[in-house]
Amino acid sequence: MESWRRRRPCFPLPLWSPRSRVKLLLLLLTVRLGSSTDKTDDEDDEDLAGNKTWVLSPKIHEGDVTRILNSLLQGYDNKLRPDIGVTTTVIETDVYVNSIGPVDPINMEYTIDIIFAQTWYDSRLKFNSTMKVLMLNSNMVGKIWIPDTFFRNSRKSDAHWITTPNRLLRIRNDGRVLYTLRLTINAECYLKLHNFPMDAHSCPLEFSSYGYPKNEIVYKWKKSSVEVADPEYWRLYQFAFVGLRNTTDISRTQSGDYVVMTIFFDLSRRMGYFTIQTYIPCILTVVLSWVSFWINKDAVPARTSLGITTVLTMTTLSTIARKSLPKVSYVTAMDLFVSVCFIFVFAALMEYGTLHYFTSNKTGTKKNDKQGNKKPGL
Repeated sequence: MESWRRRRPCFPLPLWSPRSRVKLLLLLLTVRLGSSTDKTDDEDDEDLAGNKTWVLSPKIHEGDVTRILNSLLQGYDNKLRPDIGVTTTVIETDVYVNSIGPVDPINMEYTIDIIFAQTWYDSRLKFNSTMKVLMLNSNMVGKIWIPDTFFRNSRKSDAHWITTPNRLLRIRNDGRVLYTLRLTINAECYLKLHNFPMDAHSCPLEFSSYGYPKNEIVYKWKKSSVEVADPEYWRLYQFAFVGLRNTTDISRTQSGDYVVMTIFFDLSRRMGYFTIQTYIPCILTVVLSWVSFWINKDAVPARTSLGITTVLTMTTLSTIARKSLPKVSYVTAMDLFVSVCFIFVFAALMEYGTLHYFTSNKTGTKKNDKQGNKKPGL
């Protein structure tokens, strides 16, 4: 009995009591939860470090933008221009030219693809927010006032709608509005063809307000008013782009005086096509008609066929040269050149006809004289 007591472990009895076991279990759970909590805190710190940019950005939610737009449109009447009856609305315009061409001399028009931008001030669209600019799509365009700008010399205008309407609207917090859209316009360009094909033209693009006179709306050019893309890829074909200039004029009509903005595109015709298709063939045809001068005058079929062929060739060339031009009533430089070449060719044919007539008459007279001289001797 004493030996068993000696071998028994020397642990205190209260450690193994039920209460002690409960305490030990609670201690282990506390340690486990503390370690998991530390691990979770470490993961949160890593996410915070990874999203540091997002945390530092301004906290603007969609609801804030919606609230701003709703407050702007509340009581807003888009049928009235800004500050109506108080001041004149000033619209600053600028144009970015994507491409020009082709130029159609038959219908006297040209095609131009532009991005047209207008900027004006509307005090009704002021707002207070950390956002300085509201970048909106085309759905907002119909809800605010837009200038009634139209192109005066346009025959046909198309706005680009694929894949969505190519329109941009931006509203600054001070009430300044930027509105841009992309257009393809077929505009009139009256060509003066007196010097064709060595002519140069200034094709205009005019725009103004349709219903507001100058005491209501005034147009102004921005500093960088007109910019152009690389002309290398334009479809001008026969023309070379020389430059452009913009002007501001006043158009006086019965309904009032309107501010008219005009951009002139200076174009110069390239002569390469007409040199190859008209000038060189005409010159060679004239030289060919002179070959008949070296043919024996007795070779009547050869010289006659050559002369008639060159005359018909010049007639065909003159018809082809006029086919690519409108039926104008005045004489162009090309008409004058082709007419002179035709005169040379026709004169070469007439020269042989005259020569053959006089030589044949002389031959007939000599034969008659010889026969007359022989009769008395018989």
